[in-house]
Amino acid sequence: MQDEIINRVANSKLVTFDLEDYYPEGKRVQFDISKWLLEGVVLREKEFRAYAKEHDWTQYTDCFVALTCTTDAIIPGWAYMLLSLQLAPHAKKVSVGSLEDLETILFSEILQKLDLSELKDKPVIIKGCAHKPIPENAFVLLAQKLQPVAKSILYGEACSSVPLFKRK
Repeated sequence: MQDEIINRVANSKLVTFDLEDYYPEGKRVQFDISKWLLEGVVLREKEFRAYAKEHDWTQYTDCFVALTCTTDAIIPGWAYMLLSLQLAPHAKKVSVGSLEDLETILFSEILQKLDLSELKDKPVIIKGCAHKPIPENAFVLLAQKLQPVAKSILYGEACSSVPLFKRK
């Protein structure tokens, strides 16, 4: 007679929090403004404004756009603002920086709005593996948001998790 195998993880109060479930769908685009600069480094206002006026902004409809400059040019703040205003009617979100910076901003906004009251006094495991580009900052922000709510916080998978926090 064999003993029945019992899945203790499934029967526990452990709640798995997967950031991938909150990943905002949509194409990510990095918009490099260096191609609109003289020799990639000098911004000439008249030409820059002309490029912005003539550019087809509709191609960024429903996209998440990261505005950046891949050269060592010094870009005045108004230039990014001008482009963000052109993109506003089309893009889902516009930020300045890398695509990772954009992901961090997206997750920051999502986590800020998230109601975690259902996790009060429960052990929570933050799932570590993801197929989508979840920024490291999202994990940090989530852990900080969970700390005042959760009984304990772990990281990884239920079968091999790393304990991070336990309320006394």
